[in-house]
Amino acid sequence: MTRVPASGQFWWGAATASYQVEGAVDADGRGRSIWDTFCDEPGRIADGLSGADACRSYDRWREDVQLLDGLGANAYRFSIAWPRVQPQGHGRVNPPGLAYYDRLVDGLLEHGIAPFATLYHWDLPQPLEDAGGWMARDTAERFAEYAAVVADALGDRVACWGTLNEPFVHMALGYAFGTHAPGEVLLLDAFAAGHHQLLGHGLAAQALRAGSPGTPVMLVNNLTPVRATSTSPEDAEAAHVYDAFHNRMFLDTVLLGTYPDALAEAGDVVHDGDLATISQPLDLLGVNYYNPTLVAAPGADNPLPFELVPIEGYPTTGFGWPVVPEGLTELLVGLRDTYGDALPPVVITENGCAYPDEPGPDGEVDDADRIAYLDAHISAVGAARDAGVDVRGYLAWSLLDNFEWAEGYTQRFGLTHVDFATGDRRPKASYEWFRGRIARGW
Repeated sequence: MTRVPASGQFWWGAATASYQVEGAVDADGRGRSIWDTFCDEPGRIADGLSGADACRSYDRWREDVQLLDGLGANAYRFSIAWPRVQPQGHGRVNPPGLAYYDRLVDGLLEHGIAPFATLYHWDLPQPLEDAGGWMARDTAERFAEYAAVVADALGDRVACWGTLNEPFVHMALGYAFGTHAPGEVLLLDAFAAGHHQLLGHGLAAQALRAGSPGTPVMLVNNLTPVRATSTSPEDAEAAHVYDAFHNRMFLDTVLLGTYPDALAEAGDVVHDGDLATISQPLDLLGVNYYNPTLVAAPGADNPLPFELVPIEGYPTTGFGWPVVPEGLTELLVGLRDTYGDALPPVVITENGCAYPDEPGPDGEVDDADRIAYLDAHISAVGAARDAGVDVRGYLAWSLLDNFEWAEGYTQRFGLTHVDFATGDRRPKASYEWFRGRIARGW
């Protein structure tokens, strides 16, 4: 039996993503993804490396389950690599790829850990990208087919389905600015990639409910409180437009069945009936939070209708991100106030920080900054719960140090230190702290 919380209890655990931890990119019939291709292009990744080995979780998943069990976790959010399941992105299913997730799910259940499976965490099969990627409407249809395959294989045991991870980030960094795979620089024309992801979410939700009836379905968004740099009408309008792209494009559509007014003229890719498909009822909303966003009116040479401004006056992580835990309370209370009864229960599906952690002379990793970060942000969740927001879980990012996309292995987010040369794992001080925090509960 899983340690799934009854009413009034809580999911505690950690999260990872397939390309960031699995490695074994050529094993057992896995096809190529856009990240394999992107990493092969010189200059794309900060340290010139790739996720080819990552944390070797494909072979060492049992160790990861033991780490979760030692943490006292009752939930683990992982993602399924589409290229392992369908190497071409459609058609033929690869049984050895599915078998890996079959083993992982069973292993989690043996330890009483609820499997939270995300279908898409950015590793699109390369053949689908060759056919247009998320800029092509057909990719949404292929995503629904893939969802049906996975639901048929795992739907009797998965505790919660996530369709997409952070569709805004994938649209912005992958298709608008080109800093993530597939590396397209389309600026505002990337709207189509966002819309087709949303359409894929709606179609996948239908497929999951057909193949895995009764299992909760959620969309996982990276959300941020948006603040204007001043009270001027120009700055306020820029903040309004940025909020529409970052947050409300992926909330209003799903929860209210409409695009925000600021995006009403965004393009002709929205077909009749799309919004009805996109706004399938959610059982949960996954919220990934890292920091607020400060916005100003754009300068004369900026082709975008907003300009992002650094937030000053706060400590920063190794990534340079400001540490603003009260922003998480602001975000959660704002969701409740904005969407009211349309807001489903919330799970914090990612929250964490990167610091340059290395073992000391005694081999231990004393990551006091991460402990302080987690403590403050969990307290911020508690403040939102006290204010009446229905938050059902907190999953730390991440269980392991891992491949951090365009930053390669230069940023460490893990509760567990990973020696990337060997794959060896060593729990950090934050792991021990989080174990105690989970044991205390609310």
